[in-house]
Amino acid sequence: MSYIAIIDYGAGNLMSVHNSLDFLGYENKIADTPAVIEQAAGVILPGVGAFPDAMQALADSGLTEAVLAAAKEKPFLGICLGMQMLFEESDEVRLCKGLGLLPGRIERIQTDLKLPQIGWNALHIERPNALTAGLNEGDYVYFVHSFAACPADPADLACTTDYGVSVPAMVAHGNVFGCQFHPEKSGPVGLTILKNFANLTEANA
Repeated sequence: MSYIAIIDYGAGNLMSVHNSLDFLGYENKIADTPAVIEQAAGVILPGVGAFPDAMQALADSGLTEAVLAAAKEKPFLGICLGMQMLFEESDEVRLCKGLGLLPGRIERIQTDLKLPQIGWNALHIERPNALTAGLNEGDYVYFVHSFAACPADPADLACTTDYGVSVPAMVAHGNVFGCQFHPEKSGPVGLTILKNFANLTEANA
């Protein structure tokens, strides 16, 4: 049976994603070896904490090359910090290179509101894609972050949210997707997004 690999590099909220996929009835595996990633029908890269720490943890895990290879050929979803890692660089803590799967960089949110942004915010769908199927304009999802993506290509920006300024909430480019919010903590809306992603992996199996 095909499965979704949830990458375990020591810097992600693995079990909530795992439990959500279990709830939806989709086979999934915690992936801490390249082989589990290579054999998966789709891959999820979660992440919490600071960008440089996560990139170092991924490098130390020995999974970076498998992650880059997977993103070239199968459905790939970055969640929260995992979405930020898709980009070329971040200035969180210090300048740090990302995976470079999408053009652009990560910068601190320039807002007068309190950071980190924690809580439920409305999604504004800018460019519908496979993951937004079944969603409605203004659906609420759950965020926890102080930094956000600045995509170099406007076509990659799928959804935004308002937090005093417009903040990128979802990106999509080919088979690569990113959610700045936590779909696994976003109730029925988040489950719809995870189901949409899982359906892509089934088509790829």
